[in-house]
Amino acid sequence: MNRHRLTQLMLATAIVAGSVNSTAALAQDSNSAYPDMGKLLATGGISTVEGAGGGGITPWALIAGYGTQDSYGANVHYTYLSTQDFALDTYGAALGLFDRVELSVAKQKFRANNGPLNGLTIEQNIVGVKVKIAGDAVYDQDSWMPQIAVGAEYKTNSGLTGLLNAPVTALGAKHTKGTDYYVAATKIFLDQSVIADLTVRATEANQMGLLGFGGDLNNSYKAEIEGSLGYLFSKNWIAGTEYRHKPRNLAADKEGAYYDAFVAWFPSKNVSLTLAYANLNSIVAPVTKNEDRQHGLYLSLQTGF
Repeated sequence: MNRHRLTQLMLATAIVAGSVNSTAALAQDSNSAYPDMGKLLATGGISTVEGAGGGGITPWALIAGYGTQDSYGANVHYTYLSTQDFALDTYGAALGLFDRVELSVAKQKFRANNGPLNGLTIEQNIVGVKVKIAGDAVYDQDSWMPQIAVGAEYKTNSGLTGLLNAPVTALGAKHTKGTDYYVAATKIFLDQSVIADLTVRATEANQMGLLGFGGDLNNSYKAEIEGSLGYLFSKNWIAGTEYRHKPRNLAADKEGAYYDAFVAWFPSKNVSLTLAYANLNSIVAPVTKNEDRQHGLYLSLQTGF
Protein backbone atom coordinates (compact mmCIF):
# COMPACT_ATOMS: atom_id res chain seq x y z
CA MET A 1 0.00 0.00 0.00
CA ASN A 2 1.48 3.40 -0.92
CA ARG A 3 2.11 6.00 1.77
CA HIS A 4 -0.29 8.49 0.19
CA ARG A 5 -3.24 6.08 0.43
CA LEU A 6 -2.42 5.22 4.04
CA THR A 7 -2.25 8.92 4.95
CA GLN A 8 -5.62 9.56 3.29
CA LEU A 9 -7.30 6.79 5.27
CA MET A 10 -5.78 7.95 8.56
CA LEU A 11 -7.04 11.50 7.93
CA ALA A 12 -10.46 10.11 7.01
CA THR A 13 -10.55 8.25 10.33
CA ALA A 14 -9.92 11.41 12.33
CA ILE A 15 -12.51 13.42 10.37
CA VAL A 16 -15.19 10.71 10.58
CA ALA A 17 -14.54 10.20 14.31
CA GLY A 18 -15.17 13.87 15.04
CA SER A 19 -18.25 14.24 12.86
CA VAL A 20 -19.91 11.00 13.96
CA ASN A 21 -19.32 11.72 17.65
CA SER A 22 -20.87 15.17 17.26
CA THR A 23 -23.88 13.79 15.41
CA ALA A 24 -24.35 11.06 18.01
CA ALA A 25 -24.29 13.53 20.88
CA LEU A 26 -26.89 15.79 19.22
CA ALA A 27 -29.12 12.83 18.41
CA GLN A 28 -28.99 11.50 21.95
CA ASP A 29 -29.99 14.89 23.35
CA SER A 30 -32.89 15.34 20.94
CA ASN A 31 -34.23 11.85 20.45
CA SER A 32 -34.60 9.27 23.20
CA ALA A 33 -35.09 6.57 20.53
CA TYR A 34 -31.47 6.90 19.39
CA PRO A 35 -29.56 3.58 19.71
CA ASP A 36 -28.31 3.07 23.25
CA MET A 37 -24.75 2.01 22.27
CA GLY A 38 -24.67 0.12 25.56
CA LYS A 39 -22.18 -2.63 24.65
CA LEU A 40 -18.55 -2.42 25.71
CA LEU A 41 -16.05 -0.78 23.38
CA ALA A 42 -14.74 -3.15 20.67
CA THR A 43 -17.40 -5.81 21.35
CA GLY A 44 -19.05 -4.97 18.04
CA GLY A 45 -15.92 -6.32 16.35
CA ILE A 46 -14.65 -5.05 13.04
CA SER A 47 -15.96 -6.02 9.60
CA THR A 48 -14.64 -9.05 7.76
CA VAL A 49 -13.76 -8.85 4.07
CA GLU A 50 -17.13 -10.55 3.49
CA GLY A 51 -19.11 -8.02 5.55
CA ALA A 52 -19.93 -9.92 8.75
CA GLY A 53 -18.95 -8.65 12.19
CA GLY A 54 -15.84 -10.28 13.61
CA GLY A 55 -12.19 -10.19 12.67
CA GLY A 56 -10.74 -9.35 9.28
CA ILE A 57 -10.99 -12.77 7.63
CA THR A 58 -13.29 -14.78 9.88
CA PRO A 59 -16.68 -13.96 11.46
CA TRP A 60 -17.21 -14.01 15.22
CA ALA A 61 -20.33 -14.84 17.20
CA LEU A 62 -20.53 -11.17 18.26
CA ILE A 63 -23.29 -9.09 16.68
CA ALA A 64 -22.28 -5.98 14.72
CA GLY A 65 -22.94 -2.59 16.26
CA TYR A 66 -23.18 -1.40 19.87
CA GLY A 67 -26.91 -1.79 20.48
CA THR A 68 -27.93 -3.93 23.47
CA GLN A 69 -30.79 -6.41 23.62
CA ASP A 70 -33.22 -3.48 23.78
CA SER A 71 -31.73 -1.55 20.86
CA TYR A 72 -29.90 -1.78 17.55
CA GLY A 73 -26.62 -0.76 15.94
CA ALA A 74 -25.08 -0.52 12.51
CA ASN A 75 -21.84 0.20 10.70
CA VAL A 76 -20.31 0.76 7.30
CA HIS A 77 -16.80 -0.23 6.32
CA TYR A 78 -14.14 -0.02 3.65
CA THR A 79 -11.24 -2.48 3.45
CA TYR A 80 -8.19 -2.44 1.18
CA LEU A 81 -5.82 -5.38 0.80
CA SER A 82 -2.79 -5.43 -1.48
CA THR A 83 -0.37 -8.25 -2.32
CA GLN A 84 2.41 -8.63 -4.90
CA ASP A 85 0.05 -9.39 -7.78
CA PHE A 86 -3.46 -8.55 -6.58
CA ALA A 87 -5.58 -6.00 -4.75
CA LEU A 88 -8.95 -6.37 -3.05
CA ASP A 89 -11.39 -3.59 -2.21
CA THR A 90 -14.38 -4.42 -0.03
CA TYR A 91 -17.09 -2.09 1.19
CA GLY A 92 -20.36 -2.82 2.89
CA ALA A 93 -22.72 -2.35 5.82
CA ALA A 94 -24.05 -4.38 8.73
CA LEU A 95 -27.10 -3.98 10.97
CA GLY A 96 -27.36 -5.53 14.43
CA LEU A 97 -30.83 -5.98 15.96
CA PHE A 98 -31.34 -6.46 19.72
CA ASP A 99 -27.84 -7.98 20.04
CA ARG A 100 -29.40 -11.08 18.52
CA VAL A 101 -29.58 -10.81 14.72
CA GLU A 102 -27.08 -9.39 12.24
CA LEU A 103 -27.76 -8.56 8.60
CA SER A 104 -24.89 -7.58 6.30
CA VAL A 105 -24.11 -6.71 2.69
CA ALA A 106 -20.72 -6.38 1.03
CA LYS A 107 -19.23 -5.86 -2.40
CA GLN A 108 -15.76 -7.14 -3.29
CA LYS A 109 -13.66 -5.96 -6.21
CA PHE A 110 -10.64 -8.16 -6.86
CA ARG A 111 -8.10 -7.16 -9.48
CA ALA A 112 -4.72 -8.24 -10.78
CA ASN A 113 -2.24 -5.36 -10.84
CA ASN A 114 0.96 -7.17 -11.79
CA GLY A 115 2.22 -10.13 -13.82
CA PRO A 116 0.55 -11.99 -16.72
CA LEU A 117 -2.98 -11.44 -15.31
CA ASN A 118 -2.56 -7.67 -15.03
CA GLY A 119 -5.88 -5.98 -15.82
CA LEU A 120 -8.12 -8.88 -14.78
CA THR A 121 -11.02 -7.86 -12.52
CA ILE A 122 -13.58 -9.94 -10.61
CA GLU A 123 -16.49 -8.57 -8.57
CA GLN A 124 -18.64 -10.36 -6.02
CA ASN A 125 -21.73 -9.40 -4.00
CA ILE A 126 -22.38 -10.93 -0.59
CA VAL A 127 -25.51 -10.92 1.58
CA GLY A 128 -25.11 -12.29 5.10
CA VAL A 129 -27.21 -13.18 8.13
CA LYS A 130 -26.09 -14.20 11.62
CA VAL A 131 -28.16 -15.21 14.66
CA LYS A 132 -26.93 -15.54 18.25
CA ILE A 133 -28.31 -18.78 19.67
CA ALA A 134 -26.63 -19.17 23.07
CA GLY A 135 -24.32 -17.59 25.63
CA ASP A 136 -22.89 -14.11 26.04
CA ALA A 137 -19.22 -13.44 25.26
CA VAL A 138 -18.96 -10.65 27.84
CA TYR A 139 -21.40 -11.24 30.68
CA ASP A 140 -20.93 -14.99 31.18
CA GLN A 141 -17.60 -14.43 32.95
CA ASP A 142 -18.39 -17.03 35.63
CA SER A 143 -18.68 -19.72 32.97
CA TRP A 144 -16.57 -21.16 30.15
CA MET A 145 -19.66 -21.02 27.94
CA PRO A 146 -18.90 -18.92 24.84
CA GLN A 147 -21.32 -16.90 22.80
CA ILE A 148 -22.49 -19.06 19.90
CA ALA A 149 -23.99 -17.89 16.63
CA VAL A 150 -24.93 -19.46 13.32
CA GLY A 151 -24.66 -17.64 10.02
CA ALA A 152 -24.87 -17.81 6.26
CA GLU A 153 -23.30 -15.79 3.44
CA TYR A 154 -24.90 -15.86 -0.02
CA LYS A 155 -22.37 -14.92 -2.71
CA THR A 156 -22.90 -13.96 -6.35
CA ASN A 157 -19.87 -13.77 -8.64
CA SER A 158 -20.21 -11.38 -11.59
CA GLY A 159 -17.46 -13.00 -13.66
CA LEU A 160 -14.16 -11.98 -15.25
CA THR A 161 -13.74 -8.58 -16.88
CA GLY A 162 -10.86 -6.51 -18.18
CA LEU A 163 -8.16 -8.85 -19.45
CA LEU A 164 -10.82 -11.51 -20.05
CA ASN A 165 -14.59 -11.28 -20.37
CA ALA A 166 -16.10 -14.58 -19.30
CA PRO A 167 -17.97 -16.23 -16.44
CA VAL A 168 -15.79 -17.53 -13.62
CA THR A 169 -16.64 -21.06 -14.73
CA ALA A 170 -14.05 -20.50 -17.47
CA LEU A 171 -11.43 -21.09 -14.76
CA GLY A 172 -12.90 -24.50 -13.92
CA ALA A 173 -15.45 -23.53 -11.27
CA LYS A 174 -18.79 -25.35 -11.40
CA HIS A 175 -21.00 -22.50 -10.17
CA THR A 176 -21.10 -18.70 -10.17
CA LYS A 177 -23.22 -18.53 -7.00
CA GLY A 178 -22.92 -20.21 -3.64
CA THR A 179 -23.71 -20.03 0.06
CA ASP A 180 -21.35 -20.50 3.00
CA TYR A 181 -22.76 -21.69 6.34
CA TYR A 182 -20.92 -21.30 9.63
CA VAL A 183 -21.08 -21.76 13.38
CA ALA A 184 -18.97 -19.38 15.48
CA ALA A 185 -18.08 -19.55 19.19
CA THR A 186 -16.55 -16.43 20.75
CA LYS A 187 -15.40 -15.76 24.31
CA ILE A 188 -14.00 -12.63 25.93
CA PHE A 189 -11.97 -13.25 29.09
CA LEU A 190 -12.09 -9.84 30.75
CA ASP A 191 -9.65 -10.67 33.58
CA GLN A 192 -7.04 -11.86 31.07
CA SER A 193 -7.87 -9.22 28.42
CA VAL A 194 -8.20 -11.98 25.82
CA ILE A 195 -10.72 -12.55 23.04
CA ALA A 196 -10.87 -15.97 21.35
CA ASP A 197 -12.98 -17.32 18.51
CA LEU A 198 -13.41 -20.66 16.79
CA THR A 199 -15.52 -20.87 13.62
CA VAL A 200 -16.45 -23.88 11.51
CA ARG A 201 -17.50 -23.04 7.96
CA ALA A 202 -19.23 -25.32 5.44
CA THR A 203 -18.17 -24.05 2.01
CA GLU A 204 -17.46 -24.91 -1.60
CA ALA A 205 -16.08 -21.45 -2.41
CA ASN A 206 -12.81 -20.93 -4.25
CA GLN A 207 -10.83 -18.00 -2.80
CA MET A 208 -13.94 -16.90 -0.84
CA GLY A 209 -15.99 -17.27 -4.05
CA LEU A 210 -13.90 -14.85 -6.12
CA LEU A 211 -12.93 -17.81 -8.33
CA GLY A 212 -16.41 -19.34 -8.18
CA PHE A 213 -17.73 -22.39 -6.35
CA GLY A 214 -16.78 -26.05 -6.71
CA GLY A 215 -14.40 -27.33 -9.34
CA ASP A 216 -12.75 -30.19 -11.15
CA LEU A 217 -11.06 -31.52 -7.97
CA ASN A 218 -14.09 -31.25 -5.68
CA ASN A 219 -17.68 -30.15 -6.11
CA SER A 220 -19.16 -30.60 -2.66
CA TYR A 221 -19.23 -28.78 0.67
CA LYS A 222 -16.32 -29.18 3.05
CA ALA A 223 -16.09 -28.17 6.72
CA GLU A 224 -13.17 -25.80 7.30
CA ILE A 225 -11.73 -24.42 10.54
CA GLU A 226 -11.18 -20.71 11.22
CA GLY A 227 -10.03 -18.96 14.36
CA SER A 228 -8.95 -15.71 15.98
CA LEU A 229 -6.99 -14.84 19.11
CA GLY A 230 -6.60 -11.29 20.33
CA TYR A 231 -5.18 -9.42 23.32
CA LEU A 232 -6.67 -6.16 24.59
CA PHE A 233 -3.71 -3.94 25.53
CA SER A 234 -6.18 -1.27 26.62
CA LYS A 235 -9.83 -0.52 26.05
CA ASN A 236 -8.86 1.13 22.74
CA TRP A 237 -6.27 -1.29 21.33
CA ILE A 238 -6.42 -4.97 20.31
CA ALA A 239 -3.66 -6.99 18.66
CA GLY A 240 -3.87 -10.59 17.54
CA THR A 241 -3.81 -13.15 14.80
CA GLU A 242 -6.28 -15.05 12.62
CA TYR A 243 -6.27 -18.26 10.59
CA ARG A 244 -8.67 -19.52 7.94
CA HIS A 245 -8.37 -22.91 6.27
CA LYS A 246 -9.92 -23.27 2.82
CA PRO A 247 -10.76 -26.08 0.41
CA ARG A 248 -8.90 -26.74 -2.80
CA ASN A 249 -11.43 -27.38 -5.56
CA LEU A 250 -9.59 -26.19 -8.68
CA ALA A 251 -6.61 -27.84 -10.35
CA ALA A 252 -5.74 -24.40 -11.75
CA ASP A 253 -5.50 -22.84 -8.29
CA LYS A 254 -3.21 -24.25 -5.60
CA GLU A 255 -5.34 -22.63 -2.89
CA GLY A 256 -4.03 -22.53 0.66
CA ALA A 257 -4.94 -21.11 4.06
CA TYR A 258 -5.21 -17.40 4.86
CA TYR A 259 -3.70 -15.95 8.01
CA ASP A 260 -2.91 -12.52 9.39
CA ALA A 261 -1.48 -10.55 12.30
CA PHE A 262 -3.45 -7.43 13.13
CA VAL A 263 -3.74 -4.41 15.38
CA ALA A 264 -7.07 -2.61 15.76
CA TRP A 265 -7.63 0.87 17.22
CA PHE A 266 -11.02 1.89 18.65
CA PRO A 267 -10.79 5.63 19.44
CA SER A 268 -14.53 5.58 20.16
CA LYS A 269 -17.57 3.37 19.61
CA ASN A 270 -18.16 5.21 16.35
CA VAL A 271 -14.86 4.45 14.59
CA SER A 272 -12.27 1.71 14.30
CA LEU A 273 -9.14 1.38 12.19
CA THR A 274 -7.45 -1.98 11.60
CA LEU A 275 -3.98 -2.56 10.17
CA ALA A 276 -2.73 -6.07 9.42
CA TYR A 277 -0.12 -8.12 7.65
CA ALA A 278 -2.06 -10.72 5.66
CA ASN A 279 -0.79 -13.84 3.89
CA LEU A 280 -3.18 -15.21 1.26
CA ASN A 281 -0.86 -18.06 0.27
CA SER A 282 -1.26 -19.09 -3.38
CA ILE A 283 -3.65 -17.50 -5.89
CA VAL A 284 -3.85 -19.06 -9.36
CA ALA A 285 -0.24 -20.21 -9.21
CA PRO A 286 1.81 -20.88 -11.31
CA VAL A 287 0.20 -18.32 -13.64
CA THR A 288 0.97 -15.45 -11.28
CA LYS A 289 4.46 -14.01 -11.10
CA ASN A 290 5.03 -14.55 -7.40
CA GLU A 291 3.39 -18.00 -7.14
CA ASP A 292 2.97 -18.79 -3.41
CA ARG A 293 3.97 -15.38 -2.06
CA GLN A 294 0.73 -13.41 -2.06
CA HIS A 295 1.06 -11.35 1.10
CA GLY A 296 0.86 -7.70 2.02
CA LEU A 297 -0.89 -4.98 4.00
CA TYR A 298 -4.54 -4.91 5.00
CA LEU A 299 -6.23 -1.70 6.10
CA SER A 300 -9.86 -1.37 7.18
CA LEU A 301 -11.87 1.65 8.28
CA GLN A 302 -15.23 1.15 10.02
CA THR A 303 -17.68 3.71 11.31
CA GLY A 304 -21.04 3.21 12.97
CA PHE A 305 -22.98 3.11 16.24
